[in-house]
Amino acid sequence: MRRPWTLSAKLGVIGGTLLILVLASIGTTLWITWQLEGGAAALNEAGRMRMQTWRLAQALPDADRARFDALADEFDRSLALLRSGNPARPLVVPRDARSQAAFAQVQRGWQALRGQWGGVAAGPETARQAAQFVERIDDFVSAIERQMARLTAVLNALQLLLVALAIGSAVAMVYSAYLFILNPLARLQSGLARIGEGDLGARVDAASADEFGALSAGFNRMAAALQGLYQNLEAKVREKTLRLESEHARLAALYQAAAFATRATTLDELARGFASQVRQVARADASAVRWSDESNQRYLLLASEGLPPEMVEQERCVSAGDCQCGRSRGQASTQVIPIRARAGELLGHCERAGFDTVIGVPIRLHERLAGELSLFYRTPADLADDDRALLEALASHLAGAIEGLRAGALEREAAVASERRLLARELHDSIAQSLAFQKIQVALLRSALKQRDAAQVDRALGELEAGVLESLSHVRELLVHFRTRTDTEDIAPALQTTLRKFEQQTGLATQLSIEGDGLPLAADVQVQVLHVVQEALSNVRKHARARTVWLRVQRQPRWRVEVRDDGCGFVPGQAAPDETHVGLRIMRERAERIGASVEIASAPGAGTCVVLTLPEPQRMAA
Repeated sequence: MRRPWTLSAKLGVIGGTLLILVLASIGTTLWITWQLEGGAAALNEAGRMRMQTWRLAQALPDADRARFDALADEFDRSLALLRSGNPARPLVVPRDARSQAAFAQVQRGWQALRGQWGGVAAGPETARQAAQFVERIDDFVSAIERQMARLTAVLNALQLLLVALAIGSAVAMVYSAYLFILNPLARLQSGLARIGEGDLGARVDAASADEFGALSAGFNRMAAALQGLYQNLEAKVREKTLRLESEHARLAALYQAAAFATRATTLDELARGFASQVRQVARADASAVRWSDESNQRYLLLASEGLPPEMVEQERCVSAGDCQCGRSRGQASTQVIPIRARAGELLGHCERAGFDTVIGVPIRLHERLAGELSLFYRTPADLADDDRALLEALASHLAGAIEGLRAGALEREAAVASERRLLARELHDSIAQSLAFQKIQVALLRSALKQRDAAQVDRALGELEAGVLESLSHVRELLVHFRTRTDTEDIAPALQTTLRKFEQQTGLATQLSIEGDGLPLAADVQVQVLHVVQEALSNVRKHARARTVWLRVQRQPRWRVEVRDDGCGFVPGQAAPDETHVGLRIMRERAERIGASVEIASAPGAGTCVVLTLPEPQRMAA
């Protein structure tokens, strides 16, 4: 069967057809205009060639060889330009046969004429040859002009066609709007007016199979439903009210479960809270929350409410498949289990506790079975579709909350591991290198003592003393770094404290400038920014031999922190990897943690500038 044409399809076909016609006409017009512009440029170039021909005839080799060669080369360039064209100007020789043949005659004439004029002097024969060649150029110009005249006529016709097309398009769109939109809409408005006047038997003729036909059919169904509602309005209102109350209760239960899941901080608190909430929502006599391991071999009782103590002890750990409440992964599904009817299937403890029915709801996290919710009833119970969906939604919230607690624990563990790696990297890049150097000096000292070389012993002791002082300086610097914290939303006090400590340690002058107003940085981002600044200041202290350090902070449109000194500088691409490059690598690693970038600009004798650029606020928040 052929599918009926929708309103969108009808309007799309009409609009698309008109659009294709308009685009084709416009494209043809642009192409003809381009050809006319290129032909006009070719005419100008051909006029230059006529002038060049007479100039060549006056500058034959016997008169002025250099001038003749220059003019001949210029004529060759003109021919090459006409031959290859110049799309940028534009400049193009028309592609019709007459113009191309005339241009070929000009090229052959020029080749013959240049060979004849290669070694003769100016004379009457030269003027006659020049006049003949100019006639060929005139024929070429005439061919171009005739082609341009034809293109101009076509362009005028296309412009008239565009005017007619615009008028026809407007008429077609107006008629289409009336036929497909305004007329069906008027019928619908008439039907609505009759419904508003109380005529619930009003119907609209669904004459088309498009969207307005569907609207007409829907209007008719609505009118029929209004008639039915009007006939038994009180019963419908009561039914809808009960259903809305039930939906509201379900939504409230889901909202409370989601809110509790965000507040719970431990698995025990989460399980106990959900056991209580599920029992209230399902109006059960008792409830239990069980957790299953990844292999789904056993179920552990996390929390329960309303179960007898002896039953809690019996069900503290249940192997999968040993009881109806702990199914294997392939058999797990929401089910209603009549206890008394299956007393012989390992449900004797539930029967002894006085329960008649148990409902099991699996707790699924994606494809993994994380546990089960069990609801116990002392009377026969059934499970409607809405109640089943509610219990499964609650189980899904519980699974997400359990995974959230697990992810939070993993995140805290990852944070601790990251800090440990950071500490190890800092120790390796500073103290470990100094200790390795001191170890070498100890070996040299021992060798000098054996050889009783007093000068070598003094040098080794001096190096050891310098290494110890350097290690002590590294330790103090690391302590300053690791104790850096930001207690407020504004990073300015922390930067001022950092610069003040730097001045006390080095005696160098510092200047701080903060520009603009922007959103405050998060605490973890502030710490990384401070560490980058401290690392840059540490490099200044160790290597720059500077007199002044400038720290500039720009808050808008994005955060930008610049540390600049007037020290000796260096060549970033030529220096060998040393402690400076280790510091730069550490700064870049810290910047990558917060999605920022670090740029270093330096030159010998011109100081060094380290710029930390943070991402835009929206991307940083994401």
